[in-house]
Amino acid sequence: MKKFFKEFKEFITRGNVVDLAVGMIIGAAFTAIVTALVNGIFKPLINAVPMGDVTGLITMLKPVYTLDETGAKVIDMANSVYINWGDFIMAIVNFIITALVLFLIIKAINSVRQNAEKLGGAKLDKQLKAELKAKGMNKKQMIEYVAAQKAEEEAKAKAEAEANKPETTEQILSEIRELLKSLQK
Repeated sequence: MKKFFKEFKEFITRGNVVDLAVGMIIGAAFTAIVTALVNGIFKPLINAVPMGDVTGLITMLKPVYTLDETGAKVIDMANSVYINWGDFIMAIVNFIITALVLFLIIKAINSVRQNAEKLGGAKLDKQLKAELKAKGMNKKQMIEYVAAQKAEEEAKAKAEAEANKPETTEQILSEIRELLKSLQK
C-alpha cells in the first residue's frame, strides 16, 4: 500500500500532471466564455433568419398549437417536435472559435520552445547576457549568438572525434597501396 501511495505521489507531483490540470481548468473556463459568446450574441443573430411560419432556423416535424392571450393560434415550441438548425450551426461556430484560439496558443508555445531549443536548453548566464547586451544585442540576437557558439563547439567536437577515430583496415590497406605504387615508380 505504501508503494502505491509513493507512486501516486510521484505521479501527482510531476510537472506534466500539474500542467495538464491547469490546462484543463483554463480550457473549461475558456469554453464557458466561447459558449456564452456564441449563445448570447451569434445564436440570436442566426435565429433571426425567418423560415416558414416560425422565426429561426428550425425544421418543424410535429407542430403543436395553442392559443395565446388574444385567442390566436400559435405554435407551442415546448411541446412541438422540431430540428433546431441554429443550435447545430452554433455548435460548429463554437468549435471553430475554440480550435482557432487553441491553435494560436499552441503556436505561441511552440515558438517559445523553438527559442529554448536554439539556446540548447541552457540559459544565458548573467555575465554573458550583460556582455552581449553591452554589444547592443537584443534577445533574438543573443539566442542566435549562443546557438552559433553551440554549433561551433559541436563542429569542433565532431572534428576532434573524427581525428581521434582509429583508422579502419581498408584505410590502412589503401595507404599501403599508395606507398607501394609510389615506390614502384
